[in-house]
Amino acid sequence: MRNTFIKKITEAAELNPNIVLIVGDLGYSVIEEFQEKFPDRFFNAGISEQNMASMAAGLASEGYHVFIYSIANFPTFRCAEQLRNDVGYHNLPVTVVTVGGGLSYGNLGYSHHAIQDFGLMRLFPEFVIASPGDPIETEMCLDYLLNNPGPSYLRLKKAGEPNYNSESKSLLPGIWNKVNLSMNKKIFLATSGGLHIAQQIIDSNSEFSNFGLYSCPIWGAKYKNLQQSQIDKFDEIITVEDHLLDCGFGSWIREAITDSNSQVKIKNKALSQNVIGKVGSEDFLLALGGFDFKIKS
Repeated sequence: MRNTFIKKITEAAELNPNIVLIVGDLGYSVIEEFQEKFPDRFFNAGISEQNMASMAAGLASEGYHVFIYSIANFPTFRCAEQLRNDVGYHNLPVTVVTVGGGLSYGNLGYSHHAIQDFGLMRLFPEFVIASPGDPIETEMCLDYLLNNPGPSYLRLKKAGEPNYNSESKSLLPGIWNKVNLSMNKKIFLATSGGLHIAQQIIDSNSEFSNFGLYSCPIWGAKYKNLQQSQIDKFDEIITVEDHLLDCGFGSWIREAITDSNSQVKIKNKALSQNVIGKVGSEDFLLALGGFDFKIKS
């Protein structure tokens, strides 16, 4: 996904002279193409994420669309005050890009496990959350963010992820994306790393073989009002995410239910708290967190 991101914004920067990229002393072997083509629009802020966020806000206030890029929790949790007060409060076109969403950097330890980031970013009502589940959705999310600059959070996995979508299409915030379609009215609804998990659950459990797979790549506080009408189209929905249950995507879906008489059965599949403080590969930690891909409906 990170390669797709750099390729896409490099292409966009050739057409739009107001696109700026700021990194926090990382991204080497990935960001060089942008750096070489646009040296006057590339900045390395060093290991100083709060300064990076405020610098981005300053540039954005002068008309630039600024992308800040770092690993997992560093440009989110370390910068919470700057994102709230400098970017969100002034409704500035800053896109916070994190690589290593979920447990992608499992072997680097808890400091690198982005399993509470949705909870933080959901609190900022000005921010759009873009959490693609594969490289095709990454392109689709970037198409939307580039055409609608504003406070936004782009949550990426690492690299080498397969595509689950078969084609690129236009995305609208809060509107679900059909990844594959089942004829019945039971679906998995995934976001970010949940697309990979949901597909494995479907492949590994015969009782889910007839479930459809949808994603909600662009969401956030502003788009809850769009959920009830989509929820009502189905009899059963299982949300899936590589995030803790509390304040995650599944919680957001439940909070979006406005009809107290809704008969839709909703279940949430998220990481358990068993993963907190543990170190290991992504697959090991997913299994520890409850995703052994043999689950019961």
